[in-house]
Amino acid sequence: MAGSSRSLRASTAGLEVANKAFKLKGWTQEYLAGAVGRTRQTIINFFARRPVDKGIFQAICAELGLEWGEIAELEAGEEKPTTPTTIDTLVNQVRKKVSADIQKRCGWMRVLDMTHPIGLNDIYTDVNILEKITGRRRLEIAELLKNCNPEDFEQFGLNQVVEKRVLGLEAVEQHSKLMILGKPGAGKTTFLKRIAIQCKFGKFLANYVPIFITLKDFAEAPREPSLLQYINDQFVRNNISDQEITKTLLSQGRVIVLLDGLDEVRQADNDRVLREIRDFSIQYDANYFVITCRIASKEYTFEPFTEVEVADFDDKQIAEFVTKWFQNKDANKAEHFIQKLQKNQRIKELATNPLLLTLLCLLFGESTDFPSNRAELYEEGVEVLLKKWDGTRSIERDVVYHKLSLKRKEDLLSKIALKTFESGNYFFKERAAEGYISNYIENLPDAQTDPEALLLDSKAVLKSIEAQHGLLVERARGIYSFSHLTFHEFFTARNIALSRNPQQTFEQLVSHITDKRWREIFLLTVGILEEADDLLQLMQQRIDKLLAGDEKLQQFLSWINEKSCSVETRYKPVAVRAFYLDLSLSLNLSLSRHLDLDLVLYFSLKFYLDLDFSLSRDLDLDLDREAGVIRSAEHAFSQDGGLAVLSGNIALDGCIVKTAGVDESILKFTGPAKVYESQDAAVAGILTGQVEAGDVVVIRYEGPKGGPGMQEMLYPTSYLKSKGLGAACALVTDGRFSGGTSGLSIGHA
Repeated sequence: MAGSSRSLRASTAGLEVANKAFKLKGWTQEYLAGAVGRTRQTIINFFARRPVDKGIFQAICAELGLEWGEIAELEAGEEKPTTPTTIDTLVNQVRKKVSADIQKRCGWMRVLDMTHPIGLNDIYTDVNILEKITGRRRLEIAELLKNCNPEDFEQFGLNQVVEKRVLGLEAVEQHSKLMILGKPGAGKTTFLKRIAIQCKFGKFLANYVPIFITLKDFAEAPREPSLLQYINDQFVRNNISDQEITKTLLSQGRVIVLLDGLDEVRQADNDRVLREIRDFSIQYDANYFVITCRIASKEYTFEPFTEVEVADFDDKQIAEFVTKWFQNKDANKAEHFIQKLQKNQRIKELATNPLLLTLLCLLFGESTDFPSNRAELYEEGVEVLLKKWDGTRSIERDVVYHKLSLKRKEDLLSKIALKTFESGNYFFKERAAEGYISNYIENLPDAQTDPEALLLDSKAVLKSIEAQHGLLVERARGIYSFSHLTFHEFFTARNIALSRNPQQTFEQLVSHITDKRWREIFLLTVGILEEADDLLQLMQQRIDKLLAGDEKLQQFLSWINEKSCSVETRYKPVAVRAFYLDLSLSLNLSLSRHLDLDLVLYFSLKFYLDLDFSLSRDLDLDLDREAGVIRSAEHAFSQDGGLAVLSGNIALDGCIVKTAGVDESILKFTGPAKVYESQDAAVAGILTGQVEAGDVVVIRYEGPKGGPGMQEMLYPTSYLKSKGLGAACALVTDGRFSGGTSGLSIGHA
């Protein structure tokens, strides 16, 4: 027996037997890994004669049809087992008894304004883990800015982290004692529930018993039981009354203890709970322990535990979450959601947080679009983080500074936002943030006047805003930013809109009217104001003043005005002027100080004809509607149907293409074939970058001879589109497609 008492490795002779059995099975390492509920790395370790968890070693041997005692390298004097061990039998018995309880407590989720719970497996998206805590990196602001794009403010990216990510289950597998930190709404509890469910089904740590404990419930349990007694009580509820069973499982290291929400424990219970966890994890060291806690919460030190951080969602995870969210409601909405998200980087930035992504899905599901007033959307996002998330779960946080109500927290964040945005400081030092907080709270009624007391209060307030709400985030040691640029801009606009001296504040705002990074501030401020007339007038006056000193611009705008006046139309003059201006901008002609006016006039005829055609077409469609039809046959979108039958050497009996969803530029397509044996394999190939622009994705065995029921295939085309390959790849399959499919997709081949 190699390594600890919990691990085994194959002997030289045993490995030869295992290799032969593996080859006879004809399996891949990935298949064997899935069969035992582990990653491929575990299988690699097994065949490299490295130590492997004893239970997993036994499971691998069982899958290969081998007696594990014949394969393992045993210590001198150790006898080979002839029958299944008593502990294995006990584990299987207990797993069966706790299965229903685990499913009930961990198999469902309901957040925010959901009207009913949904199955965890229906929505779960794999979590990625950062092995380095971002807030503990020793970086300077200049180094953080390297990961941002100052030239393209739309893609500035406060949340970009270059550290390596690993799958959450891999991290648990590699570290038997794990402290998982994360921002509010990052998916910590959901991940812990996923571990319990996967373990229950034997897909992860198949030879262990999962025990899921909400630490808030444990801390507030009557008579303050120990962790051991609390687990015994759980077992009793599942018809396991013998307390020796609990001790046996723990002593043999056959339990995975999942402790959720350390940050949710009240201050009064904190020391007792910490002591219980520390003593229990030391006494039963051979088991797996996973604890979740909000990042920036109180400093907890459990020496044997490895600390990791839940990473924000990337594009792949967002697409997967959205597709799963809408798959049972309206699959077309998933595709529309992703398309809209790609066009709006500000909203997409919010989607990196699973909780805020859930909010976006709820809102989009109601109207098939995001709210037109983004200020209202961001305000709802702020409300979720400040109030709703803890409130819906009945969690009462300890009040760090009693005079700081939620309204005052919003005011404080607004002041910090404006100060830092005005100076262009998207990242700011911890002491600067504490200074802003100190200046704010010293002006509150009955506030501290002692500088040292103010400093201590400011430090506590900063940490509480980060831990309880996640709106300020420590990006590196001693360096902060808002969690999202979106919220930085929203709170800046809120400060301006709610100013007690609006005239002066608006005048300061319009001084930035030509600065691109202030564009969103203008839009959000107008969205927050009940009446924006005064601000709009100041904006117009500022623009007029800028134009007054530029003869070329005046000539250009005069031409725009003359051209719009020359058109007879039912549209408002401002709409026609905007039409001409947009056409000018699309040809990169507007606002060019070196542009010859004759060149503008040369293009004016084309613009006029374009406008005339557009207005004429609209008139025709109006007449159609008056006749009681949406479009007459003469004005049909297409003279042909939306489907076509194709034939060729790979489809002798014909196949189907949805022509309505195919871009004209790819009606003729040539490219190398990337062949996959199933829809799942194709999705993996698309999401991992195997499929590139110009490829033809071929998916086999999803038709009547391969895929039972011929499942509806929406994922491949949705993921192609999410990767920007919708019009750059073709797809051929013997399966069938969803009605929401778009792109060059050929089915029933």
